[in-house]
Amino acid sequence: MSDTRPTGDQGLTTYRDVQVSPDFSELRRRFRRFVFPMTGLFLVWYFLYVLLADYAHDFMSQKVGGNITVALLFGLGQFVSTFAITMIYVRWADRRLDADADRMRRLIEGEHE
Repeated sequence: MSDTRPTGDQGLTTYRDVQVSPDFSELRRRFRRFVFPMTGLFLVWYFLYVLLADYAHDFMSQKVGGNITVALLFGLGQFVSTFAITMIYVRWADRRLDADADRMRRLIEGEHE
């Protein structure tokens, strides 16, 4: 990336400048504080499903109505939780991340507000 900014400009000029900037560090921290716990929660839920399917056959094969079993409900719950997590993330990012990330992008690209 060539530096096209005037000498003495305090803007971000290289990828390394961006990486070490306090604003980028704050964006990364906010992102991680949401994503890591949500990922951990989902993985616990997923592995619980897998472990129950493997070791709790009697429980998972219980019918809850017609041919619908506990295992089927857990499996469908995996899809529902995936979509729910996605929707929660999108709403969270709209409120907590996107405006600051867009502002940083404009600064990096040399656009002014």
